[in-house]
Amino acid sequence: MASYVPSTKEERQEMLYTVGVSDYRDLYRDVPAEMYLDGLNLPSGMSELEVRQKMTAMAAKNRVFPTVLRGAGAYDHYIPSIVKYIPAKEEFLTAYTPYQAEMSQGILQSIFEYQTDICELTGMDVSNASVYDGATAAAETAAMCRDRKRRVTLISGAAHPDVIQTVKTYCYGTGDELRTIPVKDGKTDLAAMKTLLTPDVASVYIQQPNFYGQFEDAEVIGQLVHENGSVYIMGCNPIALAIMKTPKDCGADIAVGEGQPLGMPLSYGGPYLGFMAATEKYMRKLPGRIVGQTVDSEGNRAFVLSLQAREQHIRREKASSNICSNEALCALTAGVYMAAMGPEGMAQAAKQSMAKAHYLAEALCAIDGVSLVYTGPFFHEFVTTMPKAEAVLEALEKAGILGGLPISEGILWCATEKVSKAELDRTAAIVKEVLNA
Repeated sequence: MASYVPSTKEERQEMLYTVGVSDYRDLYRDVPAEMYLDGLNLPSGMSELEVRQKMTAMAAKNRVFPTVLRGAGAYDHYIPSIVKYIPAKEEFLTAYTPYQAEMSQGILQSIFEYQTDICELTGMDVSNASVYDGATAAAETAAMCRDRKRRVTLISGAAHPDVIQTVKTYCYGTGDELRTIPVKDGKTDLAAMKTLLTPDVASVYIQQPNFYGQFEDAEVIGQLVHENGSVYIMGCNPIALAIMKTPKDCGADIAVGEGQPLGMPLSYGGPYLGFMAATEKYMRKLPGRIVGQTVDSEGNRAFVLSLQAREQHIRREKASSNICSNEALCALTAGVYMAAMGPEGMAQAAKQSMAKAHYLAEALCAIDGVSLVYTGPFFHEFVTTMPKAEAVLEALEKAGILGGLPISEGILWCATEKVSKAELDRTAAIVKEVLNA
């Protein structure tokens, strides 16, 4: 490690003498002696060649499937080459927090463009500069909606399980209450929701489309939520937003979601991107940052960090969030993806995903013993019954196909624009062969 310390031994010794000590251990003289470690049980260092060989061997243990028919919150969409190229440029990859606007116009502009794109997708008035992931975005939004009189959050049981658990964790930390709305026929049970909508409910979160791929009765839910005086939060798939009604059109006050489909590879789980957008009424409650556009002293277009919740830094006991950072590189990636694809390209990706998912559903349900668990309209995910589920998934894996996700209701399948008709036909053929064996 010494080779990575920029100062010499003599310089370090001089610094110690300057502060009145002769040894580093003197800096920790208040620490009890029994707490000192004689050394760390670490292996010796390796050369660059040895490290590369070791990491390559570890990476070889991973299996990347040529065909992916699993979604459940992380989706295998096509990523244009430019999306990977631009964020890899040194000025973006190594950039830090853009505190000095005059030195950070490029980073600030990329965030501003990202915010603009998210607003166009969601129909909302304002977007922040992103948060850590979709589940965090949902939990942060629920937290910002609560006040002294309304301390309860309602969440649909048809939302992603990870989102439900994350919101639950946030509620546990603040001592607030989380109530889960039951699921009926793969969607939020509206009758049950009506009974749970009490005056102490601050917000209601639903996912559109939901975890089972079903489209919720979003506008009806919005009316019920607003009649109760609560805030309506909609979790969204950004690719689906290219062809479906915007959250704003459905009456939502706040739209959140996982931005991974916007140009980020699956990457074994991250890093991902949580987007948050809201109507102007909630602009000053959004956690994190908002980049704004202005003009400089010479009238030229310029960008600044317009808003940050001061409570996050100064009045921490009154803060509804402790997030003051953002996924800047991931947001840049999403911005490049949306710019490269454009509205027509994203709509095409959504339409192809939806069409291929419906084709796969029809092909699977033509097999004896396989049927749709839920019959409502769906986007690019659906649930089927599946006899011999374990054997079916194993056979698909041997053929290089990552099958759907086993859940208690059956198997949750997904198709994106990347999957070809031939691959879908091959999948159905393998399933049929296993079930007829």
